[in-house]
Amino acid sequence: MTSPLDLYPISENAPDQAVSASGMQLADLTLDAVVSERIGAGDIRISADVLKLQASIAREAGRDRLALNFERAADLVAIPQDLILETYEMLRPGRISEARVLVERAEMLRRDYGAHSIASLIDEAVAVYERRNLFRRRY
Repeated sequence: MTSPLDLYPISENAPDQAVSASGMQLADLTLDAVVSERIGAGDIRISADVLKLQASIAREAGRDRLALNFERAADLVAIPQDLILETYEMLRPGRISEARVLVERAEMLRRDYGAHSIASLIDEAVAVYERRNLFRRRY
């Protein structure tokens, strides 16, 4: 059985698995294709599958925190940018006055986007913010 570590670097050892979010193969992502407008910005976005593969490689290498970050990144691929930025702003200490708002956001991310690891991160933040009294409106 092949270890995930054997796939690193993916672009060299598993180029067939290095597929963009739109499904394009790495070999198809060329400067010529960009210049001739055969591919656009959406074609060069990383896919959740590649991020999950990176997570398995990191975990196999004993880099659990890095693996968790790749898994969170994989969750974010499906979430619209404006929602990501709004959630980021909500997570800044002092930006919201009650835990309920973040709890509802975590539930929505789980339900609507299957973003379980991001929702868990928000749940952890809620616990810390409550403990440190960070749910007070500062701005």
